[in-house]
Amino acid sequence: MELPGLGFAVWMFICFCASVDGYPSGKVREACASMIPCHGSSPQPSPEHTITVNGTEFKPGDKIEVHLSGPDFEGFFIQARDADHLDSPAVGSFMLVDRRLSQLLTCGRTKNSAVSHTSKMKKKHIKAYWIAPGDAPKRVQFLATVVKKYKIFWVKIPGPIISQPNAPSPTTPLHTTSEAISTSHPVSYLSKPFNASGCGSMKFCIRNPSNCDPESASCFFLSFQQEKSSVFIEMSGPSEGYLAFALSHDQWMGGDDAYLCINEDHHIHVSTAYLKGRSPPLLDSENALEDVSWRLVDGVLQCSFRRNIRLPAYKGRFNLDASYYIFLADGEASEGGLIYKHRRQPLITNGMYNITGLPQDIGGSRSPRLIKAHGALMFVAWITTVSIGVIVARFFKPVWSHSFLFGKEMWFQVHRMLMLTTVMLTSISFVLPFMYRGGWSQQAGFHPYLGCTVMALTIFQLLMAGFRPSRHAPR
Repeated sequence: MELPGLGFAVWMFICFCASVDGYPSGKVREACASMIPCHGSSPQPSPEHTITVNGTEFKPGDKIEVHLSGPDFEGFFIQARDADHLDSPAVGSFMLVDRRLSQLLTCGRTKNSAVSHTSKMKKKHIKAYWIAPGDAPKRVQFLATVVKKYKIFWVKIPGPIISQPNAPSPTTPLHTTSEAISTSHPVSYLSKPFNASGCGSMKFCIRNPSNCDPESASCFFLSFQQEKSSVFIEMSGPSEGYLAFALSHDQWMGGDDAYLCINEDHHIHVSTAYLKGRSPPLLDSENALEDVSWRLVDGVLQCSFRRNIRLPAYKGRFNLDASYYIFLADGEASEGGLIYKHRRQPLITNGMYNITGLPQDIGGSRSPRLIKAHGALMFVAWITTVSIGVIVARFFKPVWSHSFLFGKEMWFQVHRMLMLTTVMLTSISFVLPFMYRGGWSQQAGFHPYLGCTVMALTIFQLLMAGFRPSRHAPR
């Protein structure tokens, strides 16, 4: 999803929070604890940027010069924390040097306790001053999160540690190296494609087309295999953008637990997400998946991962020991990993299934039965009955002029029967999409309006036929 102008720039680099809401103003208090951007990808392991200060000691009230520098970056977030407890709140306050590039944020109860960017303009260097508070801890360490571009960022890059005079030696090792604090699980590369071995006997499989070979370039494949308290999941299909599946309580998009494998600059990022209505997925910044692997060869995207059956600590993650409808979708993604709406209807199972229950090997449908019935009835009505009815009225009038059925000319009775059948089929077909959607669809484009126009003209034609005088009437 693309957001316009400045709103996109600020959202993309200030949304350092556990939730995935955008904050165009950049005043994000929820960002203070995790310092993790909600960009739906994992942090990079080895930072390219460094934090430097102009001293090694401080006293309450001192002003410490802080520099963040490195290759071009667009977003940043700087805090000072207790070096012995890096999960504690930010300490001290900052003063700005260049208000065009940086702004102050208030974390917790401490005013101006963090510094962040003001726009996505590229920069190589940021300078600010940190003011030591009266109740400062004995040792303080500076941390920074840096965003190079939307999907490439580093979280809590450790900076120098400064100490008050006569501070005792630390009792535990501190983060003094240049390696960023990682919040991701290791990712490996798949050496070969998946296979259908064990489908229906050891693992629950969904294949489209039915019984297709996962090694085929045209096969969409999704499998679940329970292993003690976790489930190992494999997903593959012809896509160079993204593949995704979701667990749902119904056959409509919204309120679903989703899992996405996204091609991001020829690197596959695997993420969980929550589907809210028909909006784009809200990618989670905290990943509950383990043993992540992927492969992208000849236009076929494959990924596998493991997750626990129950994840009470993660909001939006469903328990895997219950029954759900299962969606499988594919679509395009930008080079930065932003996903676009799928161009075709997702594959949806015909019923609810428990993926940790009895192993099955099933297919699915990209068109629900009600929508299939809608299309079939409209086809019969407007290609068959209407066409035959027009032909009968046009060409069989002289042929059947002396043949009668129920007191009327044969051609007229056949024509009328076919036209009434058309009205009946159109009326039934008109109702089916509303039954499927549960109301009016805001995402179906012009098709609902065209359908309503056809239905109105059909009823109007029926009324006109009812008022039409007999061919033997004087006028």
